[in-house]
Amino acid sequence: MNSKSSNGNKKIVIGIVVLVALIGLFAILYNVFREKPVEGSKSITIEVVNKAEEKTSYELKTDAEYLRQAMEEAEGLTFSGTESEHGMMVESVNDETADYNVDGAYWGFFVNGEYCNYGIDMQPVEDGDVFSIIYTVGE
Repeated sequence: MNSKSSNGNKKIVIGIVVLVALIGLFAILYNVFREKPVEGSKSITIEVVNKAEEKTSYELKTDAEYLRQAMEEAEGLTFSGTESEHGMMVESVNDETADYNVDGAYWGFFVNGEYCNYGIDMQPVEDGDVFSIIYTVGE
């Protein structure tokens, strides 16, 4: 019975080692293949579409590497939200609040017509990007 118990423990240890190795491999692959911020001056557009479907555009030249930095630089654009370990969850843009708990509304973020893959703190900014921040009501 002792050798069976020993074999079982070896399998568990080997399984844990393999799991740790896989986690390390996935972390390396993520860092290699994730979108990287672009350094230097860029020209971008940030469009805000409010609940009434009125659009306000902000054209700016920026050295920002991530969307949040660019939003902070956009003259006249205001936003606020809740900070978490994942970055800011935007709740209000230009003094208009989207409250999911009230009517299923949220601020949707898009880059060049595609839904952003990252939050504003991690969304890379590239020259020529058009960001859309759209008041969206879920279904």
